Amino acid sequence: MSSTALRWVKSSYSSEEGGNCVEVATESGSVHIRDSKTPASPHLTVTAAAWAAFLKLPGRG
Repeated sequence: MSSTALRWVKSSYSSEEGGNCVEVATESGSVHIRDSKTPASPHLTVTAAAWAAFLKLPGRG
């Protein structure tokens, strides 16, 4: 799927001050991850299960 056709959502941990900004989009069991400062750059795609496991990693909060 084209990056422009996805509905991207900025992480709640991202700030408006231009720091580390991550956006995610979900589609058919996949999660797409990109740097919001460079939206035209390639993005990473992982399975929904891999994303869920990443979110449960200790030390992320």
